[in-house]
Amino acid sequence: MTEQPISFERPQTGADPADPRGALLRSPVPPSAGTPAAGTAALPAQARPGETPPDTAVPGQEPAGVTEHSQPGAEHAAEPDTHRPRPAPEGVPAPAAGEQEHAEAAGGERRTGQGLPPGRPTPMRRDGDRLRFVGAATRRIARGMDLDEIVMGLCRATVPTFADAILVYLREPLPVGDERPIGPLVLRLRRTDRIPAERDTEGGFMPPVQPEPSGLDAVGAETCEVRPGSALAEVLRGVRPVFTDAPAARAALPELLGDGGGFAVPSGQRAILAPLRGRRRVIGAALFLRRPERPAFEADDLLVAAQLATHSALGIDKAVLYGREAYIADELQRTMLPETLPRPTGVRLAARYLPAAETARVGGDWYDAIPLPGSRVALVVGDVMGHSMTSAAIMGQLRTTAQTLAGLDLPPQEVLHHLDEQAQRLGIDRMATCLYAVYDPVSHRITIANAGHPPPVLLHLGGRAEVLRVPAGAPIGVGGVDFEAVELDAPAGATLLLYTDGLVESRLRDVWTGIEQLREKLAATAQLTGPDHPPPLEALCDEVLDMLGPGDRDDDIALLAARFDGIAPNDVAYWFLEPEDAAPGRARRLARRALERWGLEELSDSVELLVSEVVTNAVRYATRPVTLRLLRTNVLRCEVGDDVPQLPRLRQARATDEGGRGLLLVNKVARRWGATRLSTGKVVWFELGVPPAP
Repeated sequence: MTEQPISFERPQTGADPADPRGALLRSPVPPSAGTPAAGTAALPAQARPGETPPDTAVPGQEPAGVTEHSQPGAEHAAEPDTHRPRPAPEGVPAPAAGEQEHAEAAGGERRTGQGLPPGRPTPMRRDGDRLRFVGAATRRIARGMDLDEIVMGLCRATVPTFADAILVYLREPLPVGDERPIGPLVLRLRRTDRIPAERDTEGGFMPPVQPEPSGLDAVGAETCEVRPGSALAEVLRGVRPVFTDAPAARAALPELLGDGGGFAVPSGQRAILAPLRGRRRVIGAALFLRRPERPAFEADDLLVAAQLATHSALGIDKAVLYGREAYIADELQRTMLPETLPRPTGVRLAARYLPAAETARVGGDWYDAIPLPGSRVALVVGDVMGHSMTSAAIMGQLRTTAQTLAGLDLPPQEVLHHLDEQAQRLGIDRMATCLYAVYDPVSHRITIANAGHPPPVLLHLGGRAEVLRVPAGAPIGVGGVDFEAVELDAPAGATLLLYTDGLVESRLRDVWTGIEQLREKLAATAQLTGPDHPPPLEALCDEVLDMLGPGDRDDDIALLAARFDGIAPNDVAYWFLEPEDAAPGRARRLARRALERWGLEELSDSVELLVSEVVTNAVRYATRPVTLRLLRTNVLRCEVGDDVPQLPRLRQARATDEGGRGLLLVNKVARRWGATRLSTGKVVWFELGVPPAP
């Protein structure tokens, strides 16, 4: 529960009722008779039920003098029945005779605030005051974007200007759009604000003693279930605010506030129950309360409560819809990007994604890491123009296309060429930038092709950072352009950083200035860990994002970092085998010798069996030499390549079949296995676990 202290100093005329300091609206002290009050000359006189309007001539009496509601010259031009008394709204009881006499005796005190105890808020008695308050309160409510901001705006605008306390109940769960609520109507207390029971002092509003608890502190239950046909259900169905001293509202209070809660509500017209109705249905209720020592609400205050409830309910509907759209956007962006990064041999990966802003949660930036045959890995970073749902949808299609093309093991420049054709098929002005790189841990080389994307930055082991010279190329979607690929060294211990332009370009700096700042940031970070130890990959990504300033978030950001570990030459064995009948036996002998050299003799039987089966199948159909490669990392990987593009399929051999059981053995013995189609044929591979070192 939020307690907002109230200042008892009289504010200046025209003070904003929604001032965060809690200033109260007070009617100014009326001027002396015969002098019209500024700003009130055009206000008609208002009479309470049973009163004679002050501007109405009574037969047999002299015209009254100029009042605070009179216009200049009214004493000469007054006509009888110029203003009629305003009838009491339906459902508001007329005051009793004793109450009427008391109201007439205290009329000047209630209008001017004179005679009230020090520090008590002056009630709003003028239509102008109410209009100004409603305008300021609704503006404050409309500023909220989420549910908590809107409810807090209602509470802060209401307390202490309009009420001493407020309780806001909302439906749980809140329906979204056209959804039909399922289950009973349950209201949960979302927020409550009140004026602390503090005492005014000469030095301010700090209480000299601990304040005693107020009766309003005990009002409110956490949840309540609205039963069909109950008094609370009827009040909520009525939509309009009502005073709680009405029979229907008085019967509804125990259901809303819980057992005993209704007795803590002040008697008389000091509580208003206002249903909160959204665009489709009732979504909650608000209870406005005043302490017994404060003047009661008036009939016009029901209109104020109705305005506050209406604007709050529509704002809550808007916030719920916005929350659903934000959830959909988050889910869309999450599914468009990799859920986890692969762990290919010889390279470590880390990635980050930041949306452009809280109000633009989706964008066209993406990153990807795709394992390729031969322990290679494809690194992809792209940026579709814009950051909207459309950009995210196009990004998803381009990312899927890139994954398919990578599975064909096409060269990087060919991948970009096919992406360019795909972007043109998606529609006009579907443009994007993309950088596609393939890293080979065996040869310690990387091949890069660029389509209008910012160049990558390579951080060497010694701490030197350089911007790689890669031909820029045209963006994807332009059409009719060629893409060029370059092959560069990728030394062990180096880190390659791929990023989108949101990291280096903003309204405050151009792209090349941002790239230079990124290079300096990487070099400075590498100096912290020394020349022989590269910085941790995850921490490096966080340090890179820290270079963004307050005005540098104009676009979403995708970041992909790759640490090259490579595979040592003495952990690789490679042979060519002629497609002849003796090839399987030779492959078994070569594999046995390599395992003896690596100290993996206990894997010899399994490796020889599987190598023999895979090489036999390759030799049967190949027309060119077959390749055999063994890689020793944390696993033992065997790769057999041939020039036949058809991929083998695992099938159940019949009892009369002479073949078809080789892949069954591979599937049973190997830890993992697979087949990948290449531009020159295919590669069939399998992996076995390496026993721990003694």
